[in-house]
Amino acid sequence: MEGFLFQASVYLAAAVIAVPIAARLGLGSVLGYLAAGILIGPVLGLVGSETKDVQHFAEFGVVMMLFLIGLELEPRALWDMRHRLLGMGGLQVLLSTAALMAIAMAYDQPWRVALAIGLTLSLSSTAIVLQTLSEKGLMRTQGGRSVFSVLLTQDIAVIPILAFLPLLATGLAGGILPNGAISLDPQEVENAHLSAEASHANDAAHAAQTFVQSLPGWGVTLVTIGAVAAIILVGIY
Repeated sequence: MEGFLFQASVYLAAAVIAVPIAARLGLGSVLGYLAAGILIGPVLGLVGSETKDVQHFAEFGVVMMLFLIGLELEPRALWDMRHRLLGMGGLQVLLSTAALMAIAMAYDQPWRVALAIGLTLSLSSTAIVLQTLSEKGLMRTQGGRSVFSVLLTQDIAVIPILAFLPLLATGLAGGILPNGAISLDPQEVENAHLSAEASHANDAAHAAQTFVQSLPGWGVTLVTIGAVAAIILVGIY
């Protein structure tokens, strides 16, 4: 309990101090939070051991924020934004992916790895950008709506990217680790699978996960697309 209270106090104190300073300098609260995290983590080393526990809360907060964005969007508004979504947003993802892929290949990365890097880094943080736009009062402006269209396109593009990555993984030297990460070392992949099977032999959830991981790349892609399609159909009916 003492450790939890100390960590909570450090987080709150850093936020209370850093955020007003960043806002006073015109940088926004988001950069204040990031600067506070860098200061109390890597610089001073006051926190960091509980990263995995905090990560779950952070991920839950991002999911809730995206859920609220979805509630505020109307199908008619999306249809009115279709040109920006497909044009501006799609062009941003494609051009960013191509540029980052070229940079990665220039550093002697295989084209499959370079493409995976490009797809991953072409996406922005919706939470950070929307918070910054809201604080500066730019959401209702023409530029703000254009930025929002690009962010929305990136959020939608996550689905096909997640479905496409297993196809790239089949051509890599390794595969997919139990936590979903891509490994380039065959021995590392084998050891990870053996360790996961030994520790979760009687776990039904692990059995389902192992089944998906045992599928070829195209099988994982089909399972991903099927899961998304099932969610959409349930949402419609």
